[in-house]
Amino acid sequence: MVLSVNTNVGAMLALQNLSKTNMMMDKTQLAITTGLRVSGPKQDASSYAIAQNMRGDISGLGAVKSALANGEATVNTAITALQSVADLMTEMKAKVVQANQAGLDSASRTSLHNDFVALRDQISTIVTTAEFNGTNLVKASAGATSVLSTVDGSTIAVSSQSMDATTLAIQSQVLNTSAGAATALTAIDSAITTVSDKLAALGSVAKRIEVQSEFTTKLTDILKAGVGTLVDADLAEESAKLQALQIKQQLGVQALSIANAGPQSILSLFG
Repeated sequence: MVLSVNTNVGAMLALQNLSKTNMMMDKTQLAITTGLRVSGPKQDASSYAIAQNMRGDISGLGAVKSALANGEATVNTAITALQSVADLMTEMKAKVVQANQAGLDSASRTSLHNDFVALRDQISTIVTTAEFNGTNLVKASAGATSVLSTVDGSTIAVSSQSMDATTLAIQSQVLNTSAGAATALTAIDSAITTVSDKLAALGSVAKRIEVQSEFTTKLTDILKAGVGTLVDADLAEESAKLQALQIKQQLGVQALSIANAGPQSILSLFG
């Protein structure tokens, strides 16, 4: 082996190996710090690109989930209102049936009529206040709406279900006359059927939104797992690797020290 004070091949090789070890340590420490095996395109360009695309899909699904949650709350508000209206309609029918008794005195009819009107007014109050985030599906002037359901812009149509006294055709019913009570009975039966039909319609839409929301959540979880598989670091493996590299680094420093001491042997030739 050639001995030279100008060129120390052993030191150069030792330095190269030490530099490589240091680079590997930096990569391992970054993985442990960030929890990511691939934190940038330089580490694995294809995996990083795929993960970024999947992250974009996850973000889009997050927006869809928010829209579905908002739509579900809007429909549920309307359903709650209709259930309350249905309960009131049941009470109103009881008053109507009582008013249809033969030989009922005038005072009793007036009392039943007043109760009937009070219940009808309560329906109007419920319908007017059944609003979520500016949308009311049951008031007289209610319009249809739609709920975003997919990242490509597809929507779930939600029809309005007006439930005011006029729509139910009970706005002018009276119980203070025998004829009025008889007419009111037919009207109230029809109104109860209408409320049930509208409740069923909203219930179907609510179920569809719920199913889509559950699917969106599952799809989001799948994509997150996919991103994790692509870029997440195995911390147990990286920790073991770091310990090995630390030992390798110490040995590399010693090897470099030994290699740098090599030229000192030249002095023995002149002793």
